[in-house]
Amino acid sequence: FFFFSVFNRKTGEPPLINGWIPYLGKALIFRKDAFKFLLDQQKKLGDIFTVHIAGRYITFIMDPFQYVYVIRNSKQLEFHEFADKMASKTFDYPALSKGKFPDLKENLHRIYQYLQGKPLDIISDHMMKNLQDVFEWKCSQATDWETEKMYKFCCSVMFEASFVTLYGRVPAADGHKVISEIRDKFIKFDASFPYLAANIPIELLGATKKVRKELIHHFLLQNMTKWLGGSKVVQARQDIFEKYELLGDYDKAAHHFAFLWASVGNTIPATFWAMYYLLRHPEALAAVRDEIDHLLQSTGQKRGPTYNIHLTREQLDNLVYLESALNESLRMCSSSMNIRISQEDFVLKLEGNQEVGLRKGDWIALYPQILHMDPEVYEDPKEYKFDRYIENGKKKTTFYKAGRKLKYFLMPFGSGISMCPGRFLAMNEMKMFLFILLAHFDVELVENKAVRLDNSRMGLGILLPDVDVAFRYKLRS
Repeated sequence: FFFFSVFNRKTGEPPLINGWIPYLGKALIFRKDAFKFLLDQQKKLGDIFTVHIAGRYITFIMDPFQYVYVIRNSKQLEFHEFADKMASKTFDYPALSKGKFPDLKENLHRIYQYLQGKPLDIISDHMMKNLQDVFEWKCSQATDWETEKMYKFCCSVMFEASFVTLYGRVPAADGHKVISEIRDKFIKFDASFPYLAANIPIELLGATKKVRKELIHHFLLQNMTKWLGGSKVVQARQDIFEKYELLGDYDKAAHHFAFLWASVGNTIPATFWAMYYLLRHPEALAAVRDEIDHLLQSTGQKRGPTYNIHLTREQLDNLVYLESALNESLRMCSSSMNIRISQEDFVLKLEGNQEVGLRKGDWIALYPQILHMDPEVYEDPKEYKFDRYIENGKKKTTFYKAGRKLKYFLMPFGSGISMCPGRFLAMNEMKMFLFILLAHFDVELVENKAVRLDNSRMGLGILLPDVDVAFRYKLRS
């Protein structure tokens, strides 16, 4: 069923895999298992080929040594306009690139400085405190074993702690209840996210449109002003939105909701996988817990949910086993497609005198999951090795393919201009969650069933688990 449409290819353009269904092209087979499909094409056609997927022509660059040439060409290969279109449709606000909102995109981008450097330390401190509060509220009575579903548990703790850190406390007596109602709606919306990202009209997705509207209403100004102690980053976003008269109240609220999704949509499943793999591998769990206990001892801090643990960024960064275990689970569960769109007809020059002819509007894609699962880069890539990113007791940052050092070897957060601006905070949050969990609690799996990756989000970030799994916890003696 492959038609190679060589007849309409210009010189220098890669081979085209068209598929036999008009418009759809290879969309169905790609959706079913993009990873396998791309590997098969690489074997047949080499490291560069174009695939027709649902009306788009996407050129895949499979060789990780060529990534740098795509990432470097940010002028001809643009990302923000594509991301803006997708986000505005998914979260229901007007596209930023329209002339109505001059400089809004740039102004919002500037705010990400609140997620780096000194401001990152402040927001991380708040997150650490809020995580401990949520753990205490949820688990401090667990003197005997308590059993819960792991994904649900991660979702509940991470959602509430992130929400309070970013948007502030809900002062109502039933503040926890209000946030868990928002979380339940969020989960419903999130289940439809892959379809919205694939451009399927929201009207075809059952109650999703109603749920999205209800979620956005939570972020209307009259509701947000009641929340106490929100973050500087959200406050700065609010201040910017106020400057744009043409941005309606609903539009501003939709932006806030989109920011919430960006903050937790991938962090929750990534936290689940980090925890799941640690509990599946006792030697990993022991090494990470040992490192945590050692840090608490050396800083004279006591463990137990009634004690507040404080960690500096330096201390968090020095937990090499924790970071390696987290990186390893990210390597195994992330599946983001890094997309760029050609702004003009041009020739992309690659290493080794290779050239790729691109037409205006063509998509270029890197698919790092192929790199993450490359046995030449990572020995036994399907196996979880918690210390894969450690060498002689220090962080390991040199990985090789064909005897050559790779510049890019782990890419869960995208690359170049499309790199996730909240990646430092996300890493800190996941480390802190695991730190508190392992410092205060004994944890173990109750079910021995294998949890697999659910591929419905291939290309969109962190893959979800195909089933939830029961675990139990109690306070450490």
